[in-house]
Amino acid sequence: MLARALSFGIHGIEAYPVEIEVDICRGLPAINVVGLPDSAVKESRERVKSAIKNSGFSWPSERITISLGPSGIRKEGAYFDLGIALSILAATQQINSSRLSNYFVLGELSLDGSLRPLRGILPIAIAAAKSPCNKLIIPAQNAKEAAIVSGASTFALKTLRESVEFLNNPDGFRPLEPELLNLSQKGFYSVDFSDVKGQFMAKRAIEIAIAGGHNILMIGPPGSGKTMLAKRIPTIMPDMTPEEALEVSKIHSVAGYLVNKDGVITTRPFRSLHHTISNAALVGGGSIPIPGEISLAHEGVLFLDELPEFRRDCLEALRQPLEDRSIRISRVFKSLVFPASFVLVAAMNPCKCGNYHNNKTSCRCSTAQIHAYRSKISGPLLDRIDIHIEIPATKYQELSGNLPAESSAQIKERVNKTRAIQIERFRNEGILCNAQMSCKQVRKFCILGKEENELLKMAMSELNFSARAYDKILKISRTISDLAGSEQIKTDHLAETIQYRSLDRDFFA
Repeated sequence: MLARALSFGIHGIEAYPVEIEVDICRGLPAINVVGLPDSAVKESRERVKSAIKNSGFSWPSERITISLGPSGIRKEGAYFDLGIALSILAATQQINSSRLSNYFVLGELSLDGSLRPLRGILPIAIAAAKSPCNKLIIPAQNAKEAAIVSGASTFALKTLRESVEFLNNPDGFRPLEPELLNLSQKGFYSVDFSDVKGQFMAKRAIEIAIAGGHNILMIGPPGSGKTMLAKRIPTIMPDMTPEEALEVSKIHSVAGYLVNKDGVITTRPFRSLHHTISNAALVGGGSIPIPGEISLAHEGVLFLDELPEFRRDCLEALRQPLEDRSIRISRVFKSLVFPASFVLVAAMNPCKCGNYHNNKTSCRCSTAQIHAYRSKISGPLLDRIDIHIEIPATKYQELSGNLPAESSAQIKERVNKTRAIQIERFRNEGILCNAQMSCKQVRKFCILGKEENELLKMAMSELNFSARAYDKILKISRTISDLAGSEQIKTDHLAETIQYRSLDRDFFA
């Protein structure tokens, strides 16, 4: 007897349809799984057998062949357990097989027949909504994640027994009520920029970086406030658009971070990494590639504290994603592209002991040690960081003073207004912020007057900026002019931008 069921697999951050075919024929009792299954799929034989028995159904003592198509794509994970179990029950006429092919069926089975949650349900629900067969059966614990997708008729069930009851009497169950994508949910933060005493120039540089999506490097002695400033960046990050929220949520869904959560990411990611991270964990990888930290930081911030302490291969691996805003990972079985459009926020000391150019404490490092420490940051990587800002030690008068500082809410209001200007400007360009502009778009939207051209020409010749730095200067100037509400890039906007690139000469010379 032959039975079929429909399911989905995950390829990168996208879902693809899988057809499960089960054939039961005479022969010695055995279970064969074909269609390039990985270990998790092969192990489903034991899970399915125990789940069927413990749910009160009969297990056939015949030869069972399970085929997962298309056969040219490697199947991984426990997505197909429920579909295989229902197909076996349909092939042995324990359930009505005519209704089984009307649904996409997904779920990992426990030995007692209960359904466990799966990662990647959000892209699966999106794919089901676009399919002619838009009915979906999923584990109950993935309900919130699937409910935000309109256009799919989704049923969240708890056990194999309940799934059989559903197929026998589908009218007795109601699909999930679609939930509107609610971006009004705001994160709660225990920190605020009003806590930071002094450091007005650093706050200004961070505001520009977040408003325009520019990468930033903070350099200063220990205790100057670099990490403290970085930890407050989430409080001023701009609100997400619905498209951004859905794309970010898809990545986190595939990584397994949305199970039993609200089902959608409503605040921009902020990923703070330790310097012991491996290359594969940073950019993604594995025999079957999965998203790394740079993809989990997509449309958000990736924070690297103590930048020179990171492994050299990890730092150099950032060069291509910073340029292309995506990462291609090639393995024997698959070659996948993951999105990686993030703002890099990095912090470092000026030398190994941290006291170089510190007026309060003398530096203990030799010239060779200082050079070795700084050389851990390669020129090509530094060139891809838009803003370099020195963070001096805070003075006692600033620490003890009672002058009120701007709150995160005030800064975020300006950031949101600036992002709104950029979204309107790039409505037909396929980008969302100034940092994402291509060379062609820079020439279109960053037009300089005669006086501004002369200033930039002088800066390029005197400070020996690269061609990449030239484009970055124009992009940052565009952001500063947007913050000021100016349609034209003015001389003071350009002059402020140039000082954020002066470390190319002064610090790393």
